[in-house]
Amino acid sequence: MPADREPVKSSGWSRRSLLTGAVAGAGATGIGAVSAAALGGQPPWSAGTQDENRPGQRTEPFHGARQAGVATLPQAFCAFVSLDLDAAATRDSLRRLLRVLTDDAAALTRGQAPVNDQEPWLAENPSRLTVTVGFGPRAVSLIDRSRAPGWLRPLPAFGVDRLQDAWNQGDLLLQLCCDDRLTMAHAQRVLLKDVRSFASVGWVQDGFRNTVGATPDGQTMRNLFGQVDGTSNPYPGEEEHEKVVYGRGGFAPWIENGTSLVLRRIHMNLDTWDEADTPAREDAVGRRLSDGAPLTGQKEHDEPDLDAKGSLGFPVISSYSHVRRSRSPNPDEKIFRRVYNYDLAVRDASGRSGSGDVSGGVSATGLIFASYQADPVKQFVPIQKRLDELDMLNTWTVPIGSAVFAIPPGCEPGGFIGDVLFT
Repeated sequence: MPADREPVKSSGWSRRSLLTGAVAGAGATGIGAVSAAALGGQPPWSAGTQDENRPGQRTEPFHGARQAGVATLPQAFCAFVSLDLDAAATRDSLRRLLRVLTDDAAALTRGQAPVNDQEPWLAENPSRLTVTVGFGPRAVSLIDRSRAPGWLRPLPAFGVDRLQDAWNQGDLLLQLCCDDRLTMAHAQRVLLKDVRSFASVGWVQDGFRNTVGATPDGQTMRNLFGQVDGTSNPYPGEEEHEKVVYGRGGFAPWIENGTSLVLRRIHMNLDTWDEADTPAREDAVGRRLSDGAPLTGQKEHDEPDLDAKGSLGFPVISSYSHVRRSRSPNPDEKIFRRVYNYDLAVRDASGRSGSGDVSGGVSATGLIFASYQADPVKQFVPIQKRLDELDMLNTWTVPIGSAVFAIPPGCEPGGFIGDVLFT
């Protein structure tokens, strides 16, 4: 962004904008959703700046008590990048890496090119770019083993999992989100050049949501099953979000203004989904596909009536439906979701994928399910256990990747992400 251009202050995002931008789905799979609390209000949960005439000039603040990219209105594109630190990595080398990454990420999110940027003009449209850094177990141990939270370890094994080593735990995570794919790709390359002397790339998971402005105002995003995906989530700016994500009033956070990220890669079998008719799909989800309303309601945000019976005396919302299985009477068992779709071409697009397969078919399709919570063991794991035991959507979905990262607090100008752990 040119130095003489003054960005226009944002007035914050309304809940209607939240739905348009589409915050994630419900349950630990992120597919389908339970009903939301009553809508209303315009809490200023995004402090970004914007120029209405130049969407590409919109920015999200990098510095602050908390890292951006968690309570930020979801952008259209994401790239989650796992990094494996070199075998000879030390506390001091990690500090240097974090300093370099922080300085360059801060510049890129402002629309400014870092010193090592050989294509500085590609940084001129920040497009609400955010860069969020996460720590795996080894990174925290290198800094200070005593600061590692007890939950920073692989999730317990679930029966539905068919995890592939290619998508599992790393030492560091870079989460990039942006409304412009070119800007994000450029930022990713600049940051990965910073990493060359310190670490190698384990995996990159690219995802997408609806392009901003592509859907009617107020419509929740859909996943590639065609489901409305994002009805329920603790709303940033509200008390429940503070508890769920940052532990305030409910959990003991591992560090003030820090949180955790559970990242699950969930394969969706579209070939076998195609074999189910609309009533069967809606029975599995517990919602209408057309508008996301619960089978006992009229509108998407109506509260599901889990006691309602049909004319034959059977529950309207089945015991195995995703809506029912993802709900808990325990108010602590909640998470904050920020999912993205992925859809990859396959070499032989003429094949078909059978039940339980995680490859084949016309495309490799699924969700990059990002779940943020203060304590994954107390919040995420109980939900996933219920879904593992009985969830009809397991017929069409298979988790193939799983990783857990500690998200440290943000930093002030002159500092770096994770600096509080070094003191």
